[in-house]
Amino acid sequence: MIDFALERERVEGKSPRESIHEACLLRFRPILMTTMAALLGALPLMLGSGTGSELRQPLGISIVGGLLVSQLLTLFTTPVVYLAVDRVGVRLMRRRAAT
Repeated sequence: MIDFALERERVEGKSPRESIHEACLLRFRPILMTTMAALLGALPLMLGSGTGSELRQPLGISIVGGLLVSQLLTLFTTPVVYLAVDRVGVRLMRRRAAT
């Protein structure tokens, strides 16, 4: 997402907000598909029953929970952090130009 946004800023001259918004829209599906593939692969561990399942279920629950949390963090915090870092960079450039 960040690489795509930086490329849009440099090549097309878009603002950071526009570029990260476009990056989020275009990268949402691949990120979601990758996460869903891993999550669906871990569902048999989480939902399985049978011999030894009591040892595998916690692993499946951990994998599914971790994937869900990381998906939310990726989709929501990455744009926020990108814009915050850009604001700090702009302030530093202004400060350097003033001195």
